Amino acid sequence: MRDFGVGFRYLLRGQKWVAGHGRWFGFGLLPGLVTLVLYVGALVGLVYGADDLTAWATPFADDWGSPWQALLRNTLIFLVFALGLFLAVITFTAVTLLVGQPFYESLSEAVDRTEGGDVPESGLPLWRELWISARDSLRVLVRVAFYGILLFAAGFIPVAGQTVVPAIGFCVSGFFLTEELTAVALQRRGVEFKERLTLLRGRRAAVLGFGVPLTLAFLVPFVAVLLMPGAVAGATLMARELTGETADSDAEDTEGTGGGPDGGPAAAQAGTAGPTGPAARA
Repeated sequence: MRDFGVGFRYLLRGQKWVAGHGRWFGFGLLPGLVTLVLYVGALVGLVYGADDLTAWATPFADDWGSPWQALLRNTLIFLVFALGLFLAVITFTAVTLLVGQPFYESLSEAVDRTEGGDVPESGLPLWRELWISARDSLRVLVRVAFYGILLFAAGFIPVAGQTVVPAIGFCVSGFFLTEELTAVALQRRGVEFKERLTLLRGRRAAVLGFGVPLTLAFLVPFVAVLLMPGAVAGATLMARELTGETADSDAEDTEGTGGGPDGGPAAAQAGTAGPTGPAARA
């Protein structure tokens, strides 16, 4: 539970960072606004088409009497919209990050710069970064679709389908939402997709503490746009800890103020920083 709070604090720190750097807040709003317009249109279309979709999918219920036909089809309408909303929350971040790749790369670098130490750069041309981002987003989408189908089917389980299953859905959304956001900073550090998943699974509670509240907030479209710049900033701060950069920086500061390699605070902190693969070399 303590690690869950750590993740939530990173989310708050990211919002605080953009609040103190107003230019970056405005800069980061633009991609979200463009994506919002597209997604609102898609969800409105889903709402208006859900009746026809469920009637087409359940021809066997045409002759059912009241209230069974209405109960079945209204349940399916709810589940279809819930699945659409579930996918929208996940893909909104992916599409926004893809649309705003140059914007969020610059924002993430600015966060690294204010935190001190090296500011990693991918060194790749923009088209290559966009390709990697789109490819990894597709990998996330495949995983989300898999979990979404399982949760959709589990939604028919009485009681649990209306209580436990939505809660699990928010956790799945929160995990992959955090993956998408931390990818902005971790890609610049040369951390590949599978290694990113390993890093996040190692701090699952913190990841959920960051991603689940954000997922709930993203259910309100305009809130999603407003929180997006701070979410990228907070995810960058989290990425620094995941790769051991925060611990290394603290250890160096402590060593400079009296800690030493003979077992003092600096040595203790440096010893806790785990292996980070290519991230540590960035």
